[in-house]
Amino acid sequence: MAELLKGAPVAAAITEGLIPRVEALAARGVTPTLAIVRVGEREDDLSYERGAKKRCAKVGIDVREFVLASDCSQHELMDVIAQVNGDPSIHGCLMFRPLPRTLDQDAACAALDPRKDVDCITAGSLYGVFANRPTGFPPCTAEAVVALLDHYGYELSGARVTVVGRSLVIGKPVSMMLQARNATVTMCHTRTSDLAGECSRAQILVAAAGHARTVGADCAAPGQVVVDVGINWDESAGRLVGDVDFEGVEPIVSAITPVPGGVGSVTTAILARHVIEAAERTMQEQ
Repeated sequence: MAELLKGAPVAAAITEGLIPRVEALAARGVTPTLAIVRVGEREDDLSYERGAKKRCAKVGIDVREFVLASDCSQHELMDVIAQVNGDPSIHGCLMFRPLPRTLDQDAACAALDPRKDVDCITAGSLYGVFANRPTGFPPCTAEAVVALLDHYGYELSGARVTVVGRSLVIGKPVSMMLQARNATVTMCHTRTSDLAGECSRAQILVAAAGHARTVGADCAAPGQVVVDVGINWDESAGRLVGDVDFEGVEPIVSAITPVPGGVGSVTTAILARHVIEAAERTMQEQ
């Protein structure tokens, strides 16, 4: 049976270090505040939102929600982003993606004040990740993957890592962050001709394809560490599942993250840390 790499202990360790920083901000009259911008009622978005709100409440971060209907106009969305940008009491913004196809996601991301971009949706933050420069914030989920591997003591330098997924939300950024730690990274996707072969050669496998159960038993190998980033709502099962076929992969590998209960809880702790750091940067600018 594989070791379960649960996110709760990782998140707890991160959270413990955040509370004194919130107290220091409070002593200066500042309450770190996160704006959540959500379009529609996607179950995976709602699940993450619940976790984020719970984590923020635990450390003393205020949350303001801006919820739009799934058929909202581009103008309505841009108006909300303008409200977030113009409110000095809001330090960070989480906008759920992907947006409905009727909306211009690129324009919405570009409109956000980069100083409030705590989840790497603006060009400047992406540059920081790809150039390995301290500009903006990396994606919370990508940083959570690295934090989880560090917490459980896995050596990244020299490790063979395969990342399944090439999106700018997770796949590409986490690949860059792992390379910055001297891992040897292979990037794959659902069109890779021998996905199972590429995956099975990895010591560490990161599944971020965005599709339920993309990574099956044929992708797994004994001794492997599997990090499942996926959050997908399975209508037939009536529950959240990952990008990994857990039941098929778990008996083979050495360690694996569960869904839910794995990377997601770490991601909310990273989000909280980013919001607090954004508030601290605001104070330094004054």
